[in-house]
Amino acid sequence: MIRLTAAFWVQAYLRRLSLADIAAYVTAKGDETAGAVMVKLATLDGQARSWERRTDLMTGGRSWIIYAEGPEAAVDEALRRAKSRDPDLWIIEIEDRAGRTLLDEPGLRDD
Repeated sequence: MIRLTAAFWVQAYLRRLSLADIAAYVTAKGDETAGAVMVKLATLDGQARSWERRTDLMTGGRSWIIYAEGPEAAVDEALRRAKSRDPDLWIIEIEDRAGRTLLDEPGLRDD
């Protein structure tokens, strides 16, 4: 199986979001090749949710799981702590009142 670099995956994801008219930004740039990626969704009502990609050790499958949710300031703080532990981490922020991330679409939900 061919693995995409983190930078390539991030750029492709941002493009898919753009095509769906979903505003998204890279708020933390990580390692170009192997950095982990977290996605934050701000619903513009003071609330937010973030996801991280995890590998199931039993099946080898990958999925997006909720990392933090609640008031946006609390989610931002959780992401700051994650970035301080992992300087290679990428963080993508989405702003969408409808709560769309596209993470459940084919090609994004798993490898």
